[in-house]
Amino acid sequence: MSLKEKINSDLKDAMKSGDKVKLSTIRLIRASILEFEKSGSGKELNEEEEIKLLSTAAKKRREAIDEFQKAGRKELAEKENAELEIITSYMPKQLTESELETEIKKIAAEIGAAGKKDFPKLMPLAAKTFKGMAEGKIVKLIVEKVLGES
Repeated sequence: MSLKEKINSDLKDAMKSGDKVKLSTIRLIRASILEFEKSGSGKELNEEEEIKLLSTAAKKRREAIDEFQKAGRKELAEKENAELEIITSYMPKQLTESELETEIKKIAAEIGAAGKKDFPKLMPLAAKTFKGMAEGKIVKLIVEKVLGES
């Protein structure tokens, strides 16, 4: 089942259940999908594009949560957090930092990345490999950590 089909199915379920947060979040995801399809870019909505759409939406929620927490707006931060959980439920399984570190060490060993000078070789490969499975900032920090240990 494609993301679009799953979203449409979940939209109906959210309408029936009356879950307003889930309904509004699913509508936002659906709007992103429709916007992508009507953009005229000629691209097909494949799995990679789906992950990109969801990652962008999740990143916006994380940034909003940070801003609301800094401003002391706890109720708005909680709403954004609820939306973030819904969005991440459509994404691939998120890796923990320890799982990510193990996988990045394997990639570093495969390409022979041994020090900070090898960051330009390792980072793009790690970013591409773990796109949608981990936040970019975390991948960067772990790549720096792995190369710093070498």
